[in-house]
Amino acid sequence: MNIYVCIKQVPDTETKIKLNPNQSGIDTTGIKWIVSPYDEFAVEEALRLKEKNPGSTVTVLSAGPSRVIEAIRTALATGADQGIHIEIPETADNHLTAKALAGALKKETQVDLIFTGKEAIDDGASQVSQLVAEYLHLPCVSVVNSIQYGNQTVQCKREIEGGSIEILESSMPVLIAAQKGLNEPRYASLPNILKAKKKEVKSLKLGDIGVSEADQKIRYKNFQLPPPKQAGKKISGDPTAQAKELVRILHAEAKVV
Repeated sequence: MNIYVCIKQVPDTETKIKLNPNQSGIDTTGIKWIVSPYDEFAVEEALRLKEKNPGSTVTVLSAGPSRVIEAIRTALATGADQGIHIEIPETADNHLTAKALAGALKKETQVDLIFTGKEAIDDGASQVSQLVAEYLHLPCVSVVNSIQYGNQTVQCKREIEGGSIEILESSMPVLIAAQKGLNEPRYASLPNILKAKKKEVKSLKLGDIGVSEADQKIRYKNFQLPPPKQAGKKISGDPTAQAKELVRILHAEAKVV
């Protein structure tokens, strides 16, 4: 079985974000980069499926500048077999990213199953998975937190509104976008981290897969950081005085009551 996982490298949630001088995006200097957490569930599911099906391979793909190879190496260190890096601009939108990933997958001899995370934590757009599936003319099931594998079929479960569970069955090949709860991602051991440095990561240019920067649909400008939070106000006195002062502030200053 040929299993593929599409991952994205994103800023660590604890990284302090700054804008670049022309405010067309973030300043990437000094940012700590990580694999998007939902993609970790996708990688783990691929590895577990591989372990249940001897002879299977797991290939990890990521589209972005050269720095994303580090994310691919992280996935290789957990047990993936090989990687594919598609070089696209830092400013690429979801459409160009999806088309690049799909273009790389089309070059593969056989694709049996594709895993992704349900969304990336930097933009939260939840678009790339569905777009990749569309370009490959494959079914797509997203926000999946349980999977049962059959003979060339998969049965996926996901939570929907009201706490209900939706069950969807699809033939293979299919793209499955992972939700938190699907599994518990493993940590990479030191020996596997060292082995990952020797595993193959194939690099592709846009021209190699029939895609160009003209496929980008959205370009961003004038990014703005949210305004800084105002300092809190401490109310002193006994509980009765504090309550009265709080009501006054909410009414006279905050004007919410």
